[in-house]
Amino acid sequence: MNHNESRFSRLLLAVLALSIVGLLAAAPGCKDRSSGREVTLYCSVDEPFARQVVAEFTRQTGIAVQLKPDTESGKTTGLVRRIRAEQNRPRADVFWSSELFNTIKLAREGLLAEYRPPAEGIPDRYKDPGGRWTAFGVRARVIGFNTQQVKREDLPTTWKGLADPRWQGRLGVADPQFGTTGGHFAAMCTLWGEPAYVQWLKVLKQVTGGQLQDGNATAARRVGRGELLICATDTDDVYARQERGEPVDLAYPDLGDGGTLLIPNSVGLLAGGPHPQTGRKLVDFLASEATERMLARSESRNIPVRPALQKELNMAFPPETKVSFEAIAEAFDHAIELAGMHLKP
Repeated sequence: MNHNESRFSRLLLAVLALSIVGLLAAAPGCKDRSSGREVTLYCSVDEPFARQVVAEFTRQTGIAVQLKPDTESGKTTGLVRRIRAEQNRPRADVFWSSELFNTIKLAREGLLAEYRPPAEGIPDRYKDPGGRWTAFGVRARVIGFNTQQVKREDLPTTWKGLADPRWQGRLGVADPQFGTTGGHFAAMCTLWGEPAYVQWLKVLKQVTGGQLQDGNATAARRVGRGELLICATDTDDVYARQERGEPVDLAYPDLGDGGTLLIPNSVGLLAGGPHPQTGRKLVDFLASEATERMLARSESRNIPVRPALQKELNMAFPPETKVSFEAIAEAFDHAIELAGMHLKP
């Protein structure tokens, strides 16, 4: 091979190498894992609210958010399973959950990285001592009822009273395997003890006929239509029906210690995510006062955990159960297992 042929061969190899690099960079799923202009978010918050928040984040930072929501029927649980399945090569950077208990479990499993966002004004109760999650924007567990068919004074005043034969066939309860109902049931099991909890499940099965709703939103929707009289649901699901002009209101039953369960949003940085720098920026934003204010002013009306923001927006917590978030997370799996054994057909 002469000198010119050698030069031509080297040039050809260089061009081919650059072409292959270009093709790989353009191929789906082959983006630079250290890119500073994008971030992937797994999110179980209702999609319209989540999109409003991430749009504001993108507007302020220029960082594109790949939002991966969960379905209503698989709220939180589907994404938690996905995070576990992808733990050897995470595909997302941040997990924004509509509840806290599965987030605590993921942290205990080592699937959330230690990162403490600024989160000024958030009380310590809503921060993981290990720095793996931050909580904000609270909803409450409530009884939703059809105001045209049920008088407030006739409602159960305790959550144990939900399992009353008078509501036979007219009570909606979501499947506790998904969404906030699971944490609610775990709180009951923790506070009441297993024997009383199991007995309650057996009676509740008779009242519901073993028919569970595919989500809290569905239960509230059916109450709004008059198909059910009452349901166990979250405050935001009742507010959504009210915004549509439906005859639905809410009440705060006593869990057994003077309060009901309050469930905050939570956010954590996934360990080993592809974009850790932009992931931290998104965590900072989600744990910020701006996000709490947006959620409070949205249709969901989440109550801020920041006392100063509560005062500013004239919002306050209803009476809260004293059961700790950590104790509820600890009881979660067993409580759901018991519900599967005694509540379903």
